[in-house]
Amino acid sequence: MNPSEIEHVLVVGAGTMGHSIAQVFAQHGMEVDLVDINQTVLDHALNLIKSNLAILAEFGRVSGDEISEIMDRIHPSTNLATAAQNADYIIEAVNENPEIKKEVFLQLDENCSEDIVLASNTSGLDVFSIVEIKKPERLIIHHWFCPPYIIPLVEIVPGPKTPPELISFSVKLMESLGKKPIVLKKFTQLFIINRIQGVLNLQVYEMIAKGWITPEQIDLAVKTSLGIRLPIVGLVQTQDFTGLDLILDVQKNMRMNRRYPQVENLVKQGRLGIKTSKGFYNYEGRSEEEVLKKRDRQYLKMLNFLEKINAFEPV
Repeated sequence: MNPSEIEHVLVVGAGTMGHSIAQVFAQHGMEVDLVDINQTVLDHALNLIKSNLAILAEFGRVSGDEISEIMDRIHPSTNLATAAQNADYIIEAVNENPEIKKEVFLQLDENCSEDIVLASNTSGLDVFSIVEIKKPERLIIHHWFCPPYIIPLVEIVPGPKTPPELISFSVKLMESLGKKPIVLKKFTQLFIINRIQGVLNLQVYEMIAKGWITPEQIDLAVKTSLGIRLPIVGLVQTQDFTGLDLILDVQKNMRMNRRYPQVENLVKQGRLGIKTSKGFYNYEGRSEEEVLKKRDRQYLKMLNFLEKINAFEPV
């Protein structure tokens, strides 16, 4: 299927993620059935979507004149069976409860065409083992991030039976919505970002529990260091600027329980980062000074902007 052929989308679940995902599809001209078993949740979802669109209009991401048209393309419903029959593409965004997800996909399998892509917005569950449908090769994970109408990333996670054609379709669909899709080679629990966040959160909870520092100090420390650097160099490239030989020395001297062969192998190859023109990334053709200047200009632009909007203060 070509993403341009999708005219009618079904989003199952109108909670924190579902209502915002429905909004994004509607913003891109598609008719959207937003289904939830609770009418109160649906009513609340529509109010939130109006508020979301007002914020986007404030920043020029949508036109104020478009808002009513976008809202008209979103059709709240408590009737999953009927909505499934009309859909060209379906994404599930219900609670992270295996039994609930299993039941939702059973109903979808009974009522939608066997050719329709069935996507899950799960943030880590192995739906490929949980869900029972007649054609499991049409099942895939499209994991969005909160708030979906702002955050560009969508993690695309294939299952053991997901064909390359469905992965390609998924990438093109997300790109047509203005998203930045990242494809995992196979299912792994928590995917990319939640795995990283999980490790960070464990350290945060430990520091707070032991009374080493306050929550406010932790956040200020992150905002005034990682918050400036990570949007520019990410987690991996920043190690090239540190120097992989230095990172390896730190691992050895701190007697860390785990050492990583990727770093050791790169150091053995003489790939130490910026200073040798190769590390995790390849900088050949540019001098160290040239690369550092480009990085520093980006850092200073980020710092100036964050200071301008008082980003170092709590929200």
